[in-house]
Amino acid sequence: MYVTSRREFLSSVAVTGAALASAVAPWARAAGAVGGPNAAAAPVRRPVDPNAPAGAAGTLLIGGDLQVNRLGFGAMRITGDGIWGEPRDANEAFAVLRRAVQLGTNFIDTADAYGPYISERLICEALYPYPRGLLIATKGGQVRPRQDEWLADGRPEHLRAACESSLTRLKLERIDLYQLHRPDPQVPYEDSIGALAKLQKEGKIRHIGVSNVNAEQLAKARAMVSVVSVQNRYNVADRSSDEVLGICEREQIVFLPWGPLAQAAQASSTPNRSLVALQAIAKERKIDNNEAALAWLLTRSPVMLPIPGTSQVKHLEDNVGAAKIKLTPEEMARVG
Repeated sequence: MYVTSRREFLSSVAVTGAALASAVAPWARAAGAVGGPNAAAAPVRRPVDPNAPAGAAGTLLIGGDLQVNRLGFGAMRITGDGIWGEPRDANEAFAVLRRAVQLGTNFIDTADAYGPYISERLICEALYPYPRGLLIATKGGQVRPRQDEWLADGRPEHLRAACESSLTRLKLERIDLYQLHRPDPQVPYEDSIGALAKLQKEGKIRHIGVSNVNAEQLAKARAMVSVVSVQNRYNVADRSSDEVLGICEREQIVFLPWGPLAQAAQASSTPNRSLVALQAIAKERKIDNNEAALAWLLTRSPVMLPIPGTSQVKHLEDNVGAAKIKLTPEEMARVG
């Protein structure tokens, strides 16, 4: 299969960016933003440019009404080292976010725990007023008392406070996709989901997603609310969420794989058979390992919406380039 070179890809990006600029004002106000349409307005499909680089793998509908290109951006790594504090170079963080939008990425995933709070603030500072069609998804239910601590907090009162704080930081009247970051073993899962249901009823959340769940927890959530997305760790070397992915495929729930580049497996001294096979295919295709990892995810399932993150524009451009790479059935079989 023909794969464009980096020079050809960046040339096409320039043309697409010009087309986008003429079609939609670059920083036009989005529905749901402060001063925009009322949060209770009828559902609308978001405008998507299928010719944008991030749209080369097609689009997905989230919740049946929010259309996004199939390669998103994870905003965890735009913060400081260890996902803590301010970034080393705030200008580069802003450049990454703005470049992502120029490339047609219209799904950005973040969380109040990233920084903490800093990722959401940077998104707002870089992109507000938001371009029409941009969906910012965030998460609550995890706290960071120290850099090396990630603690679940699924108490309803915490989730309400977290959601309302995210609304303020992002300058939104309603969050289009709000996700419970992880189950809290100290709080009944139904109580946490119930808190999100109340926020949704109040118009502060449009759609509800869950994260870091097993099949049983997903079933509990779906018995109470309409779950439109699941965000679990998933990559070529870690498929422990295969059962959950299967449910998402059957029920048309978007699956957001975190850790999509299998970086832990790449750094491991113990070779992973599937990863080794994929790296061999990458060498044959003359693409880098990260592009191959993302292409594998996009080919693996039609409900997959990868959200690779980075703090550098060059890496962002390389990642978006994966949207136009599709692995063949033979290559998928080699990976296993």
